[in-house]
Amino acid sequence: MSGLILGIESSCDETAAAVVRGGREVLSSVIASQIAEHAPFGGVVPEIAGRSHLRAVMPTIDQALAAANTRLEDLAAIAVTTRPGLIGSLLVGLSAAKGLAHARGLPLLGVDHIEAHAYAAVMEAPEDAYPNLTLVVSGGHTALYEARSPTQLTRLAETRDDSAGEAFDKVAHLLGLPYPGGPSVSRLAEQGDPRRIRFPRYRTKSGEPDFSFSGLKTAVLYHLRGQDALAATPPPEAIPDRAHVAASFQAAAVDALVGPSLELATRRGLQTLAVVGGVACNLRLRESMRTKADALGIRCLFPSPIYCTDNAAMIAGLGWHLLQAGSTSGLELDASPR
Repeated sequence: MSGLILGIESSCDETAAAVVRGGREVLSSVIASQIAEHAPFGGVVPEIAGRSHLRAVMPTIDQALAAANTRLEDLAAIAVTTRPGLIGSLLVGLSAAKGLAHARGLPLLGVDHIEAHAYAAVMEAPEDAYPNLTLVVSGGHTALYEARSPTQLTRLAETRDDSAGEAFDKVAHLLGLPYPGGPSVSRLAEQGDPRRIRFPRYRTKSGEPDFSFSGLKTAVLYHLRGQDALAATPPPEAIPDRAHVAASFQAAAVDALVGPSLELATRRGLQTLAVVGGVACNLRLRESMRTKADALGIRCLFPSPIYCTDNAAMIAGLGWHLLQAGSTSGLELDASPR
């Protein structure tokens, strides 16, 4: 068996394909981004995403195979994201994977997008990173998992409402910043004082590790427009402390992620913490988590930024482990938004 896996990812707004050998060696990773198509709307439009995937999926796969100097007949299997995500987008990637697998007689591997994100940090780790606590933090997900192996994850905590990435997007919109919101808020925050405004840090009454970002988002809203529920949010040029708002919001969001994660890792005796997903690109989160984890003797793993956001290398990497475990699927494999 060659150990070469073609991964296909189309769960949201990026069409991606990659070839990975042995679960770790990335021979190619190609991503066709849709940011420019969704930017005028301030977020992902499912219908636009689906049509864009249709246009991009086969050219992206061709580019990934060419960049890896690999032919379809060289592959051991094809791995594809099947859940969670936008159903129309998922079906495009899944249909392409099914067609190629059927035509070439290759095993088909259905991959959970969240489990693949959890594997992204481990894929680059120089040594065994299991067991670990994994914080998945992105535009659609904020949750903590105990990972015993690439294919054994148990969810321990999750957000009660908004994800951290969604909160970044909403605050960016309030501040008149471009989509995607995470990088925009982070850039503006560099010019502000993170201690200027004391935004709330969510904690449960029971003290159990958990997440919530709707209150933080609302606090930013009321800071900008005052306590009048009917007042309009001021235009960006009329916000005198705009950079301080961005910096203070970012600080509160990071604290809300770092505290529960390290508390739960300590409680469960886990010496490794992996932080994955799009928000894991945030430099303040990386610095704060690493500094506080080091103080507790906890090893902290972050993927390279290119593997934090949606990509197919993590799909192919995890797919290799599924193949080793015999977890292949037939052509009846279906997609699920949840």
